[in-house]
Amino acid sequence: MTTHSHSLKVSDLTVSYNRVPALHHIHFNIGCGECVALLGPNGAGKSTLLKSLAGLLRLETGSIEFHGRRVNGATQDFAYLPQRENIDWDFPTTVRGLVEMGRYLRVGWWRRYGADDAAAVDEAIAAMQLERLADRQISALSGGQQQRAFLARALAQRAHVFLLDEPFTGLDKPTQDNLKVLLRGLRQQGKLIIASHHDLPSVPELFDQVIFLNGELLGVGPVADIFTEANIRKTYSTPAFAGPERHVHQSHHESPAAQPAA
Repeated sequence: MTTHSHSLKVSDLTVSYNRVPALHHIHFNIGCGECVALLGPNGAGKSTLLKSLAGLLRLETGSIEFHGRRVNGATQDFAYLPQRENIDWDFPTTVRGLVEMGRYLRVGWWRRYGADDAAAVDEAIAAMQLERLADRQISALSGGQQQRAFLARALAQRAHVFLLDEPFTGLDKPTQDNLKVLLRGLRQQGKLIIASHHDLPSVPELFDQVIFLNGELLGVGPVADIFTEANIRKTYSTPAFAGPERHVHQSHHESPAAQPAA
């Protein structure tokens, strides 16, 4: 079965901080081979949803299924790329070292790193055109190179689902264009990409489907059907359950400083 046949099913997902809901009874079902925009105002729960899918937050209610199997905690099939400002770029590792971390969920911490793992790392570095930078410290990378290095880590992990938190933020136009090409390539390989995004005019160009979120789900489906003025207005003007997360948005609950190894 190809990855195009896989699907991600989220049922009745609720996540709270200190008993205050940040996400409230979220439902959706999306197949692989899609690039999905996660849209909503600041504090709407976008980062919380991505972290929940990645197994980094405890669910108060609900379930996550991928390819018909229940997902509990971190899984080798899901790769999470946090916002760049939440990453400790002074972490002492090279590009190759960062990409090798993508193998940990595949091989486990106790199995010996083998030739297949090294080949997967080399393949991922080549796919992201990072060969020249493989031995460079990650602190010396440009913004676009940093994004490519994290995508390479996800490729080395052989993930099917890519969870990207504001991947285009802070990148110049040529670097954004390069990232667009990379994401289209992943989609063509049958991967599922879910990316929080704030530049609404670029949504039709970049994405196949959208999820409108403001504490609760306000719309999900193909761009042609769901990305409407009415849904945009409803999402960005409705308080919904977004208030609680706004209160913790700047706290360690919402935006912890993520280490590259996370």
